[in-house]
Amino acid sequence: MPANVTAPAPVRRSPRDWTVDTVFFLLAVAYGVFSAKSRGRAGFDLGGVNWLYVEQIAAVAGCLLLWLRRRRPLEVALALIVLSVPFEMASGAMLVALFSVAVHRPPRTTAAVYAVSLVTVVSDAVIRPAEARPGWLFFFLFGALAQGSAVGWGLFVRHRRQLLERVAAEAELRVEQAQLRAREEVAREMHDVLGHRLSLLSLHAGALEYRPDAPSEDIARAAGVIRQSAHQALQDLREVLAVLRAPAAALPQPTLADLHRLVAESCAAGMRVRLVKEIPEAVPDLIGRTVYRVVQEALTNVRKHAPGAVARVAVTGTAGEGLRVEVANGPAGARSAGRPGGPGGHGLAGLAERVALAGGQLEYGPAADGGWEVAAVLPWPREG
Repeated sequence: MPANVTAPAPVRRSPRDWTVDTVFFLLAVAYGVFSAKSRGRAGFDLGGVNWLYVEQIAAVAGCLLLWLRRRRPLEVALALIVLSVPFEMASGAMLVALFSVAVHRPPRTTAAVYAVSLVTVVSDAVIRPAEARPGWLFFFLFGALAQGSAVGWGLFVRHRRQLLERVAAEAELRVEQAQLRAREEVAREMHDVLGHRLSLLSLHAGALEYRPDAPSEDIARAAGVIRQSAHQALQDLREVLAVLRAPAAALPQPTLADLHRLVAESCAAGMRVRLVKEIPEAVPDLIGRTVYRVVQEALTNVRKHAPGAVARVAVTGTAGEGLRVEVANGPAGARSAGRPGGPGGHGLAGLAERVALAGGQLEYGPAADGGWEVAAVLPWPREG
């Protein structure tokens, strides 16, 4: 073999594959044993050798070939078809090989192999006319049906696998689209924040330029604001570069202070929400917006999937230790359907992406009382 040509990697069987292969092997062996017992010990001689013994050896060889059916399904099937023409006991192994071809090869190839396999159905009447049974047409139809059933089962398994792969690919695509929409939304919000930081920076720098004779205290205060705004602007710029660019949005962005309004709107809509807010100081804008979006998404899910349930919103933390926001609701009512997060959990997938972009982690799942919990932990760096 040339040095630049690599041999094909061996097929690695999983425990499930070993179980399936073993079951198929034992079924083929059982078919051969049943066929041998149905004939008894009689058999015609061929050059002094009992043909029945030769057929039994060929059946064993055919069963052993089944262990290669995953790597070479077409070759194994053709070999067993040829082997089944003179040796009827190998027909069980041939049925397994036809199933494997239908699973691992295109339908056109499977149809051609099935057509060739019909030769084995009339092999008794052609090779052993003395033993041919008078109802050979019935046995031909029975054999064609048995082999067709093996092929049909294999085609069903093949199409089912393709369908499951397609469904998984579509689900992954929907999750990626949800993450993309979350990135675009975060990018639009960061554009507004960055513009705000830069406008503050330009304002204070302009004041220093046009009032060089200002008191030293005012100059120091303005310089401190410029330094802090520049540092925060760089932080916001790094976050903007981490997400996809999108057109700027002119809508005002929520902050942590808007949580009371959000809860009041939910209560006005008929929800029962309790807000517990234990934050001794103001939080950065990004964290505040993220907390607002977490609570907003969670309360929306409660309204959609657990109408009438009591919800509790808790926001706790301190600078340097981090901030934690929790939204928990009781069990869903009789009219609710599904679970929070919507079908497929796309809303929560986008929310997890938003929290991750803010440097935090999101957890969600069913509660012990039958309700639902959403919790996010966000970094809250200490000033300076």
